[in-house]
Amino acid sequence: MDGRPGTEHGTGSEAHGATESAPGGWFTPRSAPGGSDGAGASDGTGGMGRAAGEDGGPRGGPHPPAGPSESRAHATPGNGGHRTFAERYPAHVPLPPTAPHPAPPRPSFRPMTIRTARDAVATSAGYLRWLGFRDVVQPEERTASGIDLRAPGLVAQVDPSTRPAALRAVECLWLNGLSSSSVSVFFSLAGYTPEARSRADELGIPLFVLDLTGTPQPVNTPADELITTGA
Repeated sequence: MDGRPGTEHGTGSEAHGATESAPGGWFTPRSAPGGSDGAGASDGTGGMGRAAGEDGGPRGGPHPPAGPSESRAHATPGNGGHRTFAERYPAHVPLPPTAPHPAPPRPSFRPMTIRTARDAVATSAGYLRWLGFRDVVQPEERTASGIDLRAPGLVAQVDPSTRPAALRAVECLWLNGLSSSSVSVFFSLAGYTPEARSRADELGIPLFVLDLTGTPQPVNTPADELITTGA
């Protein structure tokens, strides 16, 4: 130690990179080792200039990463940002609702005045066609089974007598329909006995009564269902 003032302080300043005193009390920054273009002396602001450059402030440093809220704001489709693959190509696109087409209304049945047994058969055939059965035909001669009308999937019997149809006639019609896998329908001018109606309800055979105006009338539940649903 030589006892000169400022020597001890100067040594400590060099170790910590501090500034030297200048005449008049001003301080000037020391040059960085290896040249005068150090980070702290390049702009004449000392350590403040270095801090501003390192913090990414207005001196053009790297920007800090965007936060979660900012990232979501930029990615929102409403802001024009990037949309995900699922947003651009949805897995399921629902079809527009379409109303079912209602079935066309069935026209009114045109009755035929019944004067003979053949008129009763013809009226029954026309009523079956009105229900929706196709290719309803009448055999040339009435067979022993009593079947008067046939169509694909249909057998029908017409009783033009003045006596109510009996139980045996209903059961024979059911057997004919069962053997040909067809619907059985019965028409009668004079109605049915209680036993015949009860048996027809059990077997699901539609029963109709023909009046003289030629309009068949349903007399049991299977006949009502046939009118509602059609063939």
